[in-house]
Amino acid sequence: MSEPAPLAFQTTPVHPLFGVEVLGCDLRRAGEPDLYAAIRQAFEVSSLLLFRDQHLNDEDHLAFAKLFGPIEDRSNIRMDGAARISGVSNETGDGGVMDEANLRLLDLQANMLWHTDSTFLPVPALANILQARVVPSEGGATEFASTRAGFNGLAPELQERLRSLSFHHRYSHSRARVDPELAKLKRFTMWPDTEWRAVWANPVTGEEALYIASHVFAVSGMQAEEGAALVDELIAAMTQPAAVYVHQWQPGDVLVWDERAVLHRGTPWPYEQPRTLVSVCVSAGEGDGLITMRPGLAA
Repeated sequence: MSEPAPLAFQTTPVHPLFGVEVLGCDLRRAGEPDLYAAIRQAFEVSSLLLFRDQHLNDEDHLAFAKLFGPIEDRSNIRMDGAARISGVSNETGDGGVMDEANLRLLDLQANMLWHTDSTFLPVPALANILQARVVPSEGGATEFASTRAGFNGLAPELQERLRSLSFHHRYSHSRARVDPELAKLKRFTMWPDTEWRAVWANPVTGEEALYIASHVFAVSGMQAEEGAALVDELIAAMTQPAAVYVHQWQPGDVLVWDERAVLHRGTPWPYEQPRTLVSVCVSAGEGDGLITMRPGLAA
């Protein structure tokens, strides 16, 4: 491979294993070819990018996300092609906050399981672009772990075994772990189960990452209990405390991470306090290595 071009900005690590803070970058200018090329290079290499003091409006946020690829539409109902921001919030819209028994709040709590976004969709996510708008006085951090670093740390025999396995994903599976009634909602049952290879190789860097999530309900060729035990063992191996980056949000923070190579989860906060993050997921394409993730196709 050729040597990467120098970056158009400075970076500083946020964790010894992965992730950088990008300094001196205005994301409203990210569409400039040289700047986006540098951002994308950092994304491929570091897996997680932090940009502070951005305060993007919805239009700016969507424009930045579209540089990475097509915006994901999880509705499966509206087919108008319109790209929208997704709120990750306990605010009700009338100045209040949700009751702790509210199913939407339970969905937020399900996000506190280690997961990768959109593994349950027919086309999974490449990246999530998440911005903080309202943060509580305490708590509400988001935790991240590199499944590239985690995979590299596994025994070679287990790595080789995982290269031959695939995982079956179902959205309602992760929600059922929080509340059975939550798992019955149409938004969690509207998609058929998906199956993806257990290891995703980055086509730019050649590095491999474990592709796993709390949505995994079965492992190819394994009995249910054996498969569940392996999934739990692997997630635990990926998320050892020393391997986790804990991000304490400030308004205007924007985090971009590689869904092919990063696990994440939310953490609790005082639910009487509002917390609003806004998210845009970008779908993976064939150039992102998606074709190699379909079981039965040559890697």
